[in-house]
Amino acid sequence: MKVYIVFYSTYGHIFRMAEAMGEGVKEVPGAEVIFRRVPETLPDDVLAKMGALDAQKAMSHIPVITVDELKEADALIFGTPTRFGNMIGQMRQFLDATGKLWAEGALIGKVGSVFTSTATQHGGQESTILSFHVTLLHHGMIVVGLPYSFQGQMRIDEMTGSSPYGASTITGGKGERMPSENELAAARFQGKHVASITKKLKG
Repeated sequence: MKVYIVFYSTYGHIFRMAEAMGEGVKEVPGAEVIFRRVPETLPDDVLAKMGALDAQKAMSHIPVITVDELKEADALIFGTPTRFGNMIGQMRQFLDATGKLWAEGALIGKVGSVFTSTATQHGGQESTILSFHVTLLHHGMIVVGLPYSFQGQMRIDEMTGSSPYGASTITGGKGERMPSENELAAARFQGKHVASITKKLKG
């Protein structure tokens, strides 16, 4: 049972959430985690000006996904930063290249799930995940979120990401805030939840 975690991470926040998601997947017997990055669309000099080049190099050991690889997955968990309440351009460009898979019906019946990050508490976490779901539904995927059995999303004692649509983290305006333990716990829960449902479907 192959669970692909396909992500784009600018400064490493989504990558850290992806790692936690993978930890949750591994809790389900028989589940294999495969990490993949979506292709970068920005040149190194632009990434350097953004202060993101070091983070990109730190993730360079993760292979870049190809469109055809998506067919090999039993479940696909996508991670993307938010840009103006929607997925980042690199992720959108990759998904826009999956028309052949759509025509083949290659992703129909596969489990799909999404997690995200925003700079601020109300920066579009829910809209990003919900609008991402539209693409998954067009591919005929089975959308899985983060149920309220993960009660960490109901906390009011701290500022925290995550909703019933999926795990999320708040990065701060300058990327100074890394995922909290509660947000990482949400990612682990979602990863395990996705893998558990995938196992039932395969069974």
